[in-house]
Amino acid sequence: MRALLLTLMTVIFFSPAAQAGDAEKGAKTYRKCVSCHMVGPKAKNRVGPQLNAIIGREIASIDGYKYSKGMIAYAGEQKVWTEENLAAYLAAPRKVVKGTRMSFAGLRKETDRDNVIAYLKQASQ
Repeated sequence: MRALLLTLMTVIFFSPAAQAGDAEKGAKTYRKCVSCHMVGPKAKNRVGPQLNAIIGREIASIDGYKYSKGMIAYAGEQKVWTEENLAAYLAAPRKVVKGTRMSFAGLRKETDRDNVIAYLKQASQ
C-alpha cells in the first residue's frame, strides 16, 4: 500500500502535466502584475521590465531598464530565467532576490505560479 501511495504521489507531483500550468487561468492571475509589467507585441518597460520571452532570457538584460543592485547580483548567480527560478521568484521575490525593488509579496499557490508562467510563455510568442 505504501509503495502504491508513493507511486501515485510521484505521478501527481512530478508529471509534466501537473506542472504545465493553464495559460487561460494564468492570464487572470497575471492581472495582479499588469500595473508594473507588460507582455505581448507592444510591451514596454513600466515600473518593472517587460516580460516577453522571459523563459530562457538572461536575467537583468533588458536594454533601457534600470535594474536594482539586488537583481544585478542575482543575475551574477543565476544567469538565465528558467521556469524553476522564475517560479521561486514569483513565490517570494524579496526572499529570492535580496534588495529587489519589486514590492509584490508573491504568489503563494504553486498552481498560480505555474499558470502565470504558462501565460507568459504563450503571451510573448
